[in-house]
Amino acid sequence: MMALEPGAVTALVAAFALAGAAVGWSSGRRSSVERRSAPREEETTLHPLESEVQDARLEELLARLPAAALQIDRAGRVARANAAATEILGIPAQLAPGRALIELVHSYEFDRIVHRALDGEVVETEVVFRESPLERTLATLAFPVTGGEAIVLVRDETRLIRLERVRREFVANVSHELRTPLASLKLAVETLLESDDEEARAIFLPQMSQEVDRMIALTEDLLQLARAESGRLELRITDVDLAPLARDVSKRFEARAREQGVALRVEAPQRVRARGDRDRLVQVLVNLIDNALRYTPRGGSIEIGAECRGGEAFLSVRDTGTGIPYGDLPHVFERFYVVDRSRRRGVSGTGLGLAIVKHLIEAHGGHVEAESELGHGSTFTCRWPLAA
Repeated sequence: MMALEPGAVTALVAAFALAGAAVGWSSGRRSSVERRSAPREEETTLHPLESEVQDARLEELLARLPAAALQIDRAGRVARANAAATEILGIPAQLAPGRALIELVHSYEFDRIVHRALDGEVVETEVVFRESPLERTLATLAFPVTGGEAIVLVRDETRLIRLERVRREFVANVSHELRTPLASLKLAVETLLESDDEEARAIFLPQMSQEVDRMIALTEDLLQLARAESGRLELRITDVDLAPLARDVSKRFEARAREQGVALRVEAPQRVRARGDRDRLVQVLVNLIDNALRYTPRGGSIEIGAECRGGEAFLSVRDTGTGIPYGDLPHVFERFYVVDRSRRRGVSGTGLGLAIVKHLIEAHGGHVEAESELGHGSTFTCRWPLAA
């Protein structure tokens, strides 16, 4: 198979750099290796002076390319590596020339792809690098060039693939959350259409209202989360006294706490002055207290704390509930993540409360932490700068 001449190579690399796609590069995500025929010799033969110009253009383009670019000689050694190769592949640009590729990139799959290009193939595929504790997916394009050498272009597609996975999971979760109330509504409507019984109306209409409220809550939470994640959440920053704010929010849950046999109290100084969006901070506490009540059994307690120290404001909710397994702690702020539905009590929520808390506090320039011991309760602590 014919190698690509400098002009064709320059066009190929330029397309990859400018359009994010080269030779059918479909967003960098391919599951198979493809082979393509190189241009015919009569189409790529250049005048020597023109070839030198093309070589210079190619060298400059490879140096500026945001993707990793390697020039491999016919013996499989690195002849040249651009700056991006250091970031993406960990190849030191100054130490790379003259060393075998397998010494620099410890992947037999990657090495095989390069040698196929040296043998005259144009190879396009994904290479998965399993590096503890992360896994990276690198979209790779390798092709032969004149002189028996090869050029390899590598782009890190890990973030795009993770975003695609999150998108699929999000759609699946929303569909799951909507399927149950919609099925319940359909059953209730069909029952009422077939019967004029007043007793049936008395039973099903409240259920229908409850399911509609559940879908409205889910929709509102999704919109709130979407605004927060996109950075379009507007904050009205003012001076806020966290102590009365915590007491006001706790009063909303007093009746529910008494019904569940859970003690609810606020531990805070008389005044805790901070800067923040009062309405958003109220929402933070509402979501945290609601979450605590779901997992705290009868006879347990929930304590709400507010304080300022070290230039930061703190809001915390501590419960004596069932706790969170250690392996689940890193995931509790993910959308729709539920530790164990069988241990969850009370009215079902949307599964978005803690994710919303995380984004609201981050919008204040702070962060939220979860501490827990299985069987001994959990503590959620929000902290942000006093001058939010």
